[in-house]
Amino acid sequence: MFAVYAGQTLPDSPLDALVVGERPEPEVPDGWTTVTVKAASINHHDVWSLRGVGLGEASLPMILGCDAAGYDEDGNEVLVHAVISDPSWKGDETLDPRRSLLSERHQGTFAERVTVPARNVVAKPAGLSFAEAACLPTAWLTAYRMLFTQSGLKQGDTVLVQGAGGGVATAAITLARAAGFRVYATSRDEDKRAKAVEIGAHEAFESGARLPSKVDAVIETVGAATWSHSVKSMRPGGTIVIAGATSGDAPSHAELTRIFFQQMRVHGSTMGTRDELHALAQFMDVTGTRPLIDREIPMDQAAAGLQSVIDGSVFGKIVLTL
Repeated sequence: MFAVYAGQTLPDSPLDALVVGERPEPEVPDGWTTVTVKAASINHHDVWSLRGVGLGEASLPMILGCDAAGYDEDGNEVLVHAVISDPSWKGDETLDPRRSLLSERHQGTFAERVTVPARNVVAKPAGLSFAEAACLPTAWLTAYRMLFTQSGLKQGDTVLVQGAGGGVATAAITLARAAGFRVYATSRDEDKRAKAVEIGAHEAFESGARLPSKVDAVIETVGAATWSHSVKSMRPGGTIVIAGATSGDAPSHAELTRIFFQQMRVHGSTMGTRDELHALAQFMDVTGTRPLIDREIPMDQAAAGLQSVIDGSVFGKIVLTL
């Protein structure tokens, strides 16, 4: 079958590790099922995989991709939940110490077909296209969990989304506005600030700028470059929810004194559960909210999409179609 995969890992030139070609049909273990992929979306995780982060030599070759929407074996339109927990695990899959994501230990979604545990298949609302649905399982699910499970935000509260432009950040802006939060966003790029307002931010500011008011929570995926600003922007008792550190994980100032003196919370967050993915899909369907798609391209042009992610020239999600 056609697939896009990592033939090797190259930390300094990740796209040289990318192969577009044929792979064997997936094996289907007991309790698993096959999904015929119609659309998949690119995440930073795919670039990290090509660099060898979280992907060892023993797992190669590895089909890339965490996100997909397509048809199950009965012809139903479905989403794929990318978090693979141990079969014996009960409860929140993201807390399973043996969990993994598709394309880490198990072949990913950048292919004609992907196999997943049967419990990882979620019904796709008819109102969402395959391309829109393919945006949800990683970036949008991560943003949903950050906002609605981890942040403690209530309607009318104010949230700051750092680094407008990336998949999680644009999802957070859109979801937060739809949920009735006041939304501030930041970006170094003037065009991305303007787009952030277009998709739902009440106001957008240069990175590090003083905000009109303190915020109740911060959605933080940038890391070192924005950490100090995130802490200084919060009200006493506020919450930073962190789900990434694209600029590095070693800020020059940890702001520990401010954090403990003002009784702030720092809450880590990773992906989301199958139930949260179902709730997200229903939220999108009921509210009419739709993912922001930067562009759709054929899957055989995945290298161009991955290059855009590496360059940071993406606003929203890049979707690969079959």
